[in-house]
Parts: sequence; structure tokens; C-alpha cells
Amino acid sequence: MQIEILSRPATTIVKLTAKKDQVIQAEVGAMIAMSSGFNVNTVARSKGRGGFGASIKRMFAGESFFINQFTATQHEQELLLAPQMLGDIVHHRLEQGTLLVQGSSWLASGAGIEVDASFQGLGKAFFSGEGMFWVKCTGHGDVLLNSFGAIYEVDITDHYIVDTGHIVAFEDTLEWRITKASSGWISSFMSGEGLVCEFSGRGKLYCQTHNPSGFGQTLGKLLPPR
Repeated sequence: MQIEILSRPATTIVKLTAKKDQVIQAEVGAMIAMSSGFNVNTVARSKGRGGFGASIKRMFAGESFFINQFTATQHEQELLLAPQMLGDIVHHRLEQGTLLVQGSSWLASGAGIEVDASFQGLGKAFFSGEGMFWVKCTGHGDVLLNSFGAIYEVDITDHYIVDTGHIVAFEDTLEWRITKASSGWISSFMSGEGLVCEFSGRGKLYCQTHNPSGFGQTLGKLLPPR
């Protein structure tokens, strides 16, 4: 599968070129256009396991109940995908281990990637405010992530701190904990930063430049009441 990312970073789309019999799994509603040589199958479960229960977990993760599978019936078939939010797309090549993705940032992946949802833990879910589940990608192959705003990568070798609303994805080799932004709780919230995520260890982290929740709160104040 060939991957070409276009129009970065604010209105990004991705063009995927598949060989015959290659399968691309993508979020429902992400397709812009495609060649005629694709069969499209909509499945109500994660690839490989989980059944109905895995689909329910994906709903809690902010994902669709369904996943679209595009199977190329001819060579050199093109598929154009885009996220629902204005933002960026990044390609991550998963060779081993697990990539944990915040609920709405999984866009697509190859057939060799199993997409499931992993329970975050009640304490961490409550304090992070980012939802109870993370989408978990395992296997071997290509993963496409999307964001609100631009995406930047960080190769962590020690410690790194990120506002919880700006996390896109991270490798499971990293340890993490939710903590306050400054020394005291009052100063943390007065500063507008609130809670942050402190990563430690070695691994890759993807962050987004804009916070969807913060944008929604700002925009909501400007809208007339219904």
C-alpha cells in the first residue's frame, strides 16, 4: 500500500494506492472518493476478535460502531480519506508492540493491524477527562492518525509533560500519570492548564496543536441560545 499525505497541516487528506487483494480498514465516514475497483464491507466489530462487545467499547472510545473495509479487486486502486475535524494526518509504521490512540484520532490502518479499545482505568479516566477508553492498535503494518490542528512527534527518552487534551497517540513502552500543571491545585486551574499527563521512559508520542474540548467551549459561548 502506497501512502501519500496531501494538503498538510490544516486540511489534510491521505491518498492510499492499493494492490489487488489488499485490504484497508477505515473509520466510517472518512472516505472522500475511491476508484471503482474496491469492494466495501462494513463490519460491526474489530478485526480478528471481540464481536459485539468490542464494537460497544469502540463507541465509548469515541469511534463509530462500525469499521469500513476496502478490498482492492484490481491493481493500483486509489482511496482518498480525510478526518471529520480540520487538522493533520500522520503515518505510523507499527512493527511491534502497541500504539494507544485517543478515541477520535484513529483514521485507518492496514489489514495486519488489529484495532480494539483498552480500558483506561477508572482513576485515570476520571482525571484525564478524555474518555474511558483508548483505541489500541496491535500487529504489524500501517496506521494513520488524525488530529485537530497540526500533529507533532516527540521521541521521549526521559520525561515529558503534555496537556491531556493535546494527546493523539503514544507507544505502550511509555509510562504515564495524570497530575496537576503546577505545584498547587488552585494555581493549576487558574492558569488555564488544569491537568496534564506526565510521560516517562522511552517511546514515541504524537500531540495535536489544538484541543477539541477547549475549542468547543470557546465556540459555544459565541453561539446564540436555542
